[in-house]
Amino acid sequence: MSISSVLTKAYAAYARTYLYTETDDNDLTYFLLFHLDVIDQALDSVQAYVGRKVREIRETKAVLHPDAGLNPRQIALLRHALQHPDAAYTFASHQMSHGVVYQTARTDLLALADRGLLTSTRAGRKYVFHALPDLGDRLHELE
Repeated sequence: MSISSVLTKAYAAYARTYLYTETDDNDLTYFLLFHLDVIDQALDSVQAYVGRKVREIRETKAVLHPDAGLNPRQIALLRHALQHPDAAYTFASHQMSHGVVYQTARTDLLALADRGLLTSTRAGRKYVFHALPDLGDRLHELE
């Protein structure tokens, strides 16, 4: 749990707590209340992070379902796409990352596009694939 990011955002309030403490006979109440609020905000941030990770795990479990009909390379690509929604994939990048021949990479990506999990566009002579914005929802439909 990081409080430094919360402190950085509220630097002026942090400085005021010292001034209030000094001008009120060194009453630490201001200082303590400020830090309790910082800890509360940091806890909210951790809860939001855990919520996002739980959602990602659920989406990944849908991909891992044995009846989904996906091979391990496609599962790895979809996991990556869930974590990096702006990533672009090409036949060459898939071929290099999984150590397969061009035809296998082409078959994997076109199959994912045919199933509606990736979009396909052309950039010159090559195809570029991107994850759909609702990829997580589409993966739940595979279950």
